[in-house]
Amino acid sequence: MIEYRNLRVALLGGGNVGAQVARLLLEQSEEFANRVGAGLELVGILVRDVDAERTVDLPHELFTTDAESLILGADVVIELLGGIEPARSYILMAMNSGADIVTANKALLATHGPELFAVADQVGAQLNYEAAVAGAIPILRPLRDSLGGDQINRILGIVNGTTNFILDQMDTAGDTLEEALATATDLGYAEADPTADIGGYDAAQKAAILASLAFHTHVPLASVYREGITEVTPAQIESARKAGYVVKLLAICERITDAATGQAGVSARVYPAMVPRSHPLAAVHGANNAVFVEAESAGSLMFYGAGAGGVETASAVLGDLVSLARRHIAGGPGVAASIHADLPVFDIGSITTRYAVTLEVTDEPGVLATLAGVFSDHGVSLALVEQSMTPARALTSSHAAVPSTATLVIGTHEATEAALAATVTDLAANRFVTTVASVLRVEGA
Repeated sequence: MIEYRNLRVALLGGGNVGAQVARLLLEQSEEFANRVGAGLELVGILVRDVDAERTVDLPHELFTTDAESLILGADVVIELLGGIEPARSYILMAMNSGADIVTANKALLATHGPELFAVADQVGAQLNYEAAVAGAIPILRPLRDSLGGDQINRILGIVNGTTNFILDQMDTAGDTLEEALATATDLGYAEADPTADIGGYDAAQKAAILASLAFHTHVPLASVYREGITEVTPAQIESARKAGYVVKLLAICERITDAATGQAGVSARVYPAMVPRSHPLAAVHGANNAVFVEAESAGSLMFYGAGAGGVETASAVLGDLVSLARRHIAGGPGVAASIHADLPVFDIGSITTRYAVTLEVTDEPGVLATLAGVFSDHGVSLALVEQSMTPARALTSSHAAVPSTATLVIGTHEATEAALAATVTDLAANRFVTTVASVLRVEGA
């Protein structure tokens, strides 16, 4: 057997992912040594309680509550604590002590990424974070390296497995959102407090990371437009199905040009949207993730797989570790984050998209012409109009018949978000419209 010198690896966090990382490091130590050219010695696991029950059987002597001693004695620190603090302070401590970093902390990178990358560049440390987006799917390294000579124009991603599972259940099983969420919770896909997932916060953090990397521009989390799935109804799901679409929560990052000024910039946003069933993202079922990339030269690419799970995410963490350890052995600084483009980040009003609007209207002459005029006033052209009737109901107690109504589903051609939103506002105020029942964007068509 070849003798290697060891790299000392400190693991911060012994939860679901951390436990699997530790198990694989211990079980496959010889294989990792052969791949890296150095032994990867797990020297400790930072936890809150060294005596707590574990899902994986690991040597008790590895567990510690002494963060500083563990970090300062390591060559590589793997941070799997999540959250902002103390994770941020621990990573800064590690880099300033000469250690390299692997992290899966999307919240930290989305809010403090520029600070951490600047310190890494200053001290020559490596900071790898593949597992921060889309679990086991390799997407960040392909964007940074494999497509480093190309221009990324657009990214459409299903990057949250919980919401994809819920929307898939609503589409395939006819569940309500509440029923699908309960199933997701029972299966372990949703946390006890699912707000970060169903509110779109988790996906927004990932969108900020993807956009910053793809467009070489710092995209702050606060600049990512966000809508969750809490307002998605079975009626919307059914209407989308009849029209040949499926509803997905998308993280969308794209290069755009402001129509008013001609200035080039970028957009990052998260919202539920109708996707044609012919699009590859429509076939992403269950808790899986997928990222669809549109590049100038490479064309359309899709990365698909498990977006979460202990052993699946551990795969991405260990991939980062192997890559980082090889560079550590060879010497030289880490790969700095590139934000040389410094493009402006436009707000949601500047994007171009399509709407599918469902209206409840009174059934009387002139309705269609009047509503078409509302769209025209804002420069929005119609792609389709479908109508279904609700018959007049019987006499009420006041002996007046309840008038019949109609349901209109109106699809638009592409227009700016600002124009489309203003159109919907005017529709809601129109005397013929009793209810704006649904508004969904259409993407990927």
